[in-house]
Amino acid sequence: MQRQPVSSSNIASVGYDAVQQTLEVAFHNGAVYQYFNVPAHIYTGLMQAASHGQYLDAFVKKAGYTYHRVL
Repeated sequence: MQRQPVSSSNIASVGYDAVQQTLEVAFHNGAVYQYFNVPAHIYTGLMQAASHGQYLDAFVKKAGYTYHRVL
């Protein structure tokens, strides 16, 4: 999945597959996670957020989307 770099102290890049509704997040520590059944508006909100890390925590992690670690 193609990811876009973001300006964040914790997140390196973010990608999204609209067909599969899969959000992929790469962290500066090298970990990569995929979150499943994430609506497009959540991805858009993440990319536009003033703090990508806070948005990810509030609207993806705490929202309870199923995820799995890729790397």
